Amino acid sequence: MSSTATKHVAIIGGGILGVSTAVHLLREGASVTLLTECGLASEATGRSLSWLNSAGERSTPYHQLRLAGVDRYRTLFAADPSREWLQFGGGLMWNAAGQREITEARHAYEKSIGYDSRLLEPEAVAAFTPGIDAGAIPENAVFNPGEGWVSLPDLVDFLMEEFHERGGRLVLNAGKASVVVDDGRAVGVRTMGGETYDADAVLVACGAATPAVVAPLGVDIPNGSPVSMLVLTKPVEHNVRTVMNTPRAAVRPNPGSTFALDHDWYEEHITEHGDGSFSIPDDVVQELADEASKLIAGNPELKPASWKIGYKPIPGDGEPVLGELGQVPGCFVAFTHSGATLGLVVGELLAGEILTGGKHPMLATFRPSRFS
Repeated sequence: MSSTATKHVAIIGGGILGVSTAVHLLREGASVTLLTECGLASEATGRSLSWLNSAGERSTPYHQLRLAGVDRYRTLFAADPSREWLQFGGGLMWNAAGQREITEARHAYEKSIGYDSRLLEPEAVAAFTPGIDAGAIPENAVFNPGEGWVSLPDLVDFLMEEFHERGGRLVLNAGKASVVVDDGRAVGVRTMGGETYDADAVLVACGAATPAVVAPLGVDIPNGSPVSMLVLTKPVEHNVRTVMNTPRAAVRPNPGSTFALDHDWYEEHITEHGDGSFSIPDDVVQELADEASKLIAGNPELKPASWKIGYKPIPGDGEPVLGELGQVPGCFVAFTHSGATLGLVVGELLAGEILTGGKHPMLATFRPSRFS
């Protein structure tokens, strides 16, 4: 890359996409100011199942980008496989009874594109991954041995150590920030308190709030973000290594012998309040934990320790929105459903675009200009 020592970038958003891009920019010699509305990883990054995968069917460019995303995690994993917050134990999914053919079709598609996929009968699962109650699988399952998981708050903490070592500037609890535009170009960020941070480029990476932040700039990005929840359980003895995606619960191991739980059937029980907070009945949270227990060998009693509710970032057409705004040069966006899987590679590619002005071909179909 060309010399970037004097290029300053302001980033709105303290989640994985903002933090990853910040660190990649700092590695290339740029100076960075990272602003968060509240704390680091306080929104979607702090309540993501963070299953590292490209399973199922999606567009070819999206699949290729996700594969690159998993590859970057494998590089990080290889540097220290003992990290409790990043592991590769595969992914296991199954459908409800009566959907054997749907599961078979998913496996066939994955095989057709070279994605490592094994179609298993329930009694064969134990030979591929431990700790699963085979009785919970009604017909068949797909095991993807190359998949993994990450605890994003732990990853953010890890990256922020480098952020501070390289001299990044962190502005916590800045409230809702806006992009400052002068003569049609993004030139900085302004906080609710009136503080202004000048910049040569701005990245908006604030999850489901991203479309609202760029809307005053005359940019329309459709927002399909639903409300969702992540539950962390109390510690329990188990030997589960894989991420499970099943009809009634999505489950992954989590540091400290705990589990992270997610799904979507409970969404109708979530109440959004006038102050922007959310609530859900405790018995619904426990029901999700009970559903997860049925998937684990020995069916251990799972007790929720904490849960977080908020909007899960999903662009209106389901595809990532990445890159510079055509209407506002110097302003970049990062808005995607797969923030965990894409977190490292998108930070790398966006940092390159911000610093060089070049357009990376892997991001070609994800430009925000597709909505113009």
